[in-house]
Amino acid sequence: MYQLLLSLHSCFRWLVVVLLLIAIVKSAYSWFRNLSFSKTDNAIRHWTATICHIQLTIGIILYSQSPVTRYFLKNFSTTETQSQTFFFGLIHSLCMLGAIVVVTIGSAKAKRLHADNEKFKTMCYWFGIGLLLILIAIPWPFSPLAVRPYFRTF
Repeated sequence: MYQLLLSLHSCFRWLVVVLLLIAIVKSAYSWFRNLSFSKTDNAIRHWTATICHIQLTIGIILYSQSPVTRYFLKNFSTTETQSQTFFFGLIHSLCMLGAIVVVTIGSAKAKRLHADNEKFKTMCYWFGIGLLLILIAIPWPFSPLAVRPYFRTF
């Protein structure tokens, strides 16, 4: 079960990153061109936030099952701040939770606005901040804090 969740979480991250990039580029383009907010734009907003929430749910379940985070929680006071245990136990989880909160706020604000240009601007800013937090907290293969592959297999 743990390995399946880990692989699913690893694959879903790319879907989150791609959808956020699409939403940001589309909203920035439409914002600067003063285009009207269409049903397609609303669907992009909605599905981007929804996929982020699904990824968060997988991540929370994975967090509760992970031997790394279990070790972190039991040995919090003695964990070195430069370790992978600290990264996954605290940094990754808090940054990702924060990123999804930011994306959710941006999606909700954009949904409630009336001016099309403001909807695009709101999506662009909030989704951009969320994506930045996500990119910071992804355990890249070149990261000094946590080395993980680009893709995990089942």
